[in-house]
Amino acid sequence: MNIQIFGKSKCFDTKKAERYFKERGIKYQYVDILSKGLSRGELDSVTRALGGIDAVIDENSKDYAQIKYLLDEAKPDKLAENPKLYKTPIVRNGRSATTGYCPEIWKNWE
Repeated sequence: MNIQIFGKSKCFDTKKAERYFKERGIKYQYVDILSKGLSRGELDSVTRALGGIDAVIDENSKDYAQIKYLLDEAKPDKLAENPKLYKTPIVRNGRSATTGYCPEIWKNWE
């Protein structure tokens, strides 16, 4: 199992995800999405697993208006430009991925 958590340091769901894996003794790699972002390959992998790019976009973000009406082809560039638009945490396990706090899915990864 190769867990990666892409999150924001001030996001409560990111902290809950980290706690979930720590409590179960599962090693994970934490990536601060605001400073490092997601590479284009990682973003493609995550969006494939989640069924589209809109799954990684935080509709509650105050910057959501910047991306709301863009074509899907333009959204990855806007996400790279403004990582605050990501819905966090994005948790990856190989080709599987989730956004938000999803222990019901993660328990099947153990």
